[in-house]
Amino acid sequence: MLFTPDTVDTLEFAIALANTVARASRSGTDELGEPAQLTALLTEHRYSGRFDRDEAELAEVRLTRDEFRRIWLIDRDRMAEEVNTLLHAAGALPQLARHDGLDWHLHATPADAPLAERMRVEVALALSDVIRADATSRLRACAAYDCEGILADLSRNGSKRFCSVRCGNRMNMVAYRERQGED
Repeated sequence: MLFTPDTVDTLEFAIALANTVARASRSGTDELGEPAQLTALLTEHRYSGRFDRDEAELAEVRLTRDEFRRIWLIDRDRMAEEVNTLLHAAGALPQLARHDGLDWHLHATPADAPLAERMRVEVALALSDVIRADATSRLRACAAYDCEGILADLSRNGSKRFCSVRCGNRMNMVAYRERQGED
């Protein structure tokens, strides 16, 4: 799947954020339990703009995370409605921006808008690209039976099934052991 770099970056951020819930995280715990964990995630994904780094902001981001998880797996038409709702609620006004060594990309909220609002709008813009490309089938849940992670299959042939190499390896080992037991 070919999307612009900012769309790919935003989809990857949305996945990273959504997969911090305990039932999808590597640690098996909520990986957004404190503001410092949010700061680390934002730093890793080169997020810019206003950061309050307090419990109220963290609570809003956690609600946003749950919203992304819900929207990720709904059908295309319902997703379009949700994207429009997110953009409308924020009064989004898309504009091209270039900063922090990044090339031209879209922003639709001011840099001083609350973090969770900026996240919702940026992900809504990325999802609008996915919807317009009729590629929502590439947004899926991890195929590992014991994982609730989500993923975006950006591979050429659309065959990505697992949210991480760890899940893929674990399921391959389970399948191998099942085959060995059949003999």
